[in-house]
Amino acid sequence: MIDYTEGAGYQYHIGLKPEQVGKYVILTGDPKRCKNIAAYFDHAVLEADSREFVTYTGEWNGTRISVTSTGIGGPSAAIALEELVHCGAHTFIRVGTSGGMQPEIMGGDLVIASGAVRMEGTSKEYAPIEFPAVADVTVVQALAEAANELDATHHIGVVQCKDSFYGQHEPEAKPVGYELMNKWDAWIRCGCLASEMESAALFVVASCLRVRIGTVLLVLANQERAKRGLSNHQVHDTDLAVRTAVRAIKKLIGQEKQ
Repeated sequence: MIDYTEGAGYQYHIGLKPEQVGKYVILTGDPKRCKNIAAYFDHAVLEADSREFVTYTGEWNGTRISVTSTGIGGPSAAIALEELVHCGAHTFIRVGTSGGMQPEIMGGDLVIASGAVRMEGTSKEYAPIEFPAVADVTVVQALAEAANELDATHHIGVVQCKDSFYGQHEPEAKPVGYELMNKWDAWIRCGCLASEMESAALFVVASCLRVRIGTVLLVLANQERAKRGLSNHQVHDTDLAVRTAVRAIKKLIGQEKQ
């Protein structure tokens, strides 16, 4: 592969060298969340701010830990994951937002993804469509334990991933709306918990690279509840999801030390 940094020694997109990255990394879409997440680390410093990729690295109990933003969608998330793995990271947790799909899922709940529907394009350039997008079971378990300890209402199961936000929310306005609406109904009937944009790509890339990954999502609201005329309050504060991810990462670090 061409070295686009021309020997500078850092990763081209995320702007990091291996010594700037922990083995454990929290991934989040919004670059503005990174500073707040890093506040849960000890001695966190800003290591890089390149494009949509902002990285802080600190430590916990003597182990280096990082947070990196990925931007929106699978392509940039896959780039971040690949380049962080090049830097030596091996365990990842995505923390982000989603929309609920089942009527019992409320705004403010957490969803821990055990797998993801690959209705996006990035993962298809890594593995055949028959290959499942699944989270690492040890990461899922750590997230579930963390959510229980924080007394957070949470659900564990499959999420749906797409490339078009407005394809989900305004399918009737799209020329292929008939397909979008039919598949949306299928995902609901199959029991999908929530819709988001990154986990399917991240799970497949992580499988290909042989690293561990999981996802915890805040449910912002639930359009299916709105369709049924049910209460549908919105929650935008991601702190509970962040604290769940941080606690889970610390659990995983503790397991490795033992």
